[in-house]
Amino acid sequence: MNVVAIKILRKFWEKFPDSEQHLKAWVDEVRNASWSQHSNTKEKYRNASILKNRRVVFNIKGNDYRVVAAVAYRFQAVYIKFIGAHKEYDAINAETIEQENRRTDMDIHPIRTNEDYQTALREISAFFDNEPVPGTPEGDRFEVLLTLVSVFEAKQFPIDLPDPVEAIKFRMEQAGLTAKDLVPAIGRLNRVYEILNRKRPLTLRMIWKLHNDLGIPAESLVRPPKNLLAA
Repeated sequence: MNVVAIKILRKFWEKFPDSEQHLKAWVDEVRNASWSQHSNTKEKYRNASILKNRRVVFNIKGNDYRVVAAVAYRFQAVYIKFIGAHKEYDAINAETIEQENRRTDMDIHPIRTNEDYQTALREISAFFDNEPVPGTPEGDRFEVLLTLVSVFEAKQFPIDLPDPVEAIKFRMEQAGLTAKDLVPAIGRLNRVYEILNRKRPLTLRMIWKLHNDLGIPAESLVRPPKNLLAA
């Protein structure tokens, strides 16, 4: 899935640093997903709430933060409409909340400035709430705008991979798993706790099992944990 409007995430975790690894894990998982309907999303995120207009509410870091995203399944794209703390979420209408005020059609050209970027986001946001049919003129325009925005965001707002231990903990949280549930992938329970407490590195076998059994993106698991990166 193509995750759009990611700038808002970077700004948010700069303000709330404890959300950074959780949001990076969420982005990595969604980018590696291929959803065709809401049931696919619920299979992966059991506590997610399905709203109107193909919107989904994701709980992040327990229930501390919430992401409201619109999903264009036929275009394999996700647009971040809102992120905030629980109290902020309670103050908005998740079915209508928008980052941008109104749609402004733009001439199709490479996105070079922040003004170009904001104009493209406004138009894309409207397409997510009224998803066009692929292959139609509007569908083609939507697809081209998605590509332009993705290229701009990759250059201007890159998001690196989450810490592997944090990626595991995020998947445990989203799937309601305990340390015992990781035994088939990691080994004895004491070994599971060693991994979670950063006392033991992941082996290739563990990485493969965690990826295959739990769907954790492999690229996150092979990244050196933050305690080694800081060494």
